[in-house]
Amino acid sequence: MGEELAARVAAAMWAEDTASAALGMRIVDVGEGTAEVEMTVREDMVNGHGIAHGGFVFCLADSAFAFACNSRNQVSVAQACDIVFVAPAQRGDRLVAEARERTSYGRNGIYDVTVRRGNEVIAEFRGRSRQLSGTVIKEDS
Repeated sequence: MGEELAARVAAAMWAEDTASAALGMRIVDVGEGTAEVEMTVREDMVNGHGIAHGGFVFCLADSAFAFACNSRNQVSVAQACDIVFVAPAQRGDRLVAEARERTSYGRNGIYDVTVRRGNEVIAEFRGRSRQLSGTVIKEDS
């Protein structure tokens, strides 16, 4: 049931996620406490150094984090996030962000997200989530 619920929650969130859609992101996979999201670096995502603007790489990681931490249908938001940029991404690169829950305690969770271009690590992101009241979708939907 966990994988099916995660897919339903992701679909409900995606229907309202105009930011991720506008950036050309695509959900590749979701599961209980996990998510994989991809995005291709477009011309309008490149900074003055000719490489992907870090904010777009962060957005990709943050979106994967969001789908992973909401996967159990409990409304969850970021309480803190940080990122380490390991290598630059170039225009045309297809980036994949893979989020995994590391631990949860009470209403809090810690998630690690690795952003890759092929097998090369581009960035490592850590997000701390906080559960709020409510669910993303109604249990009987």
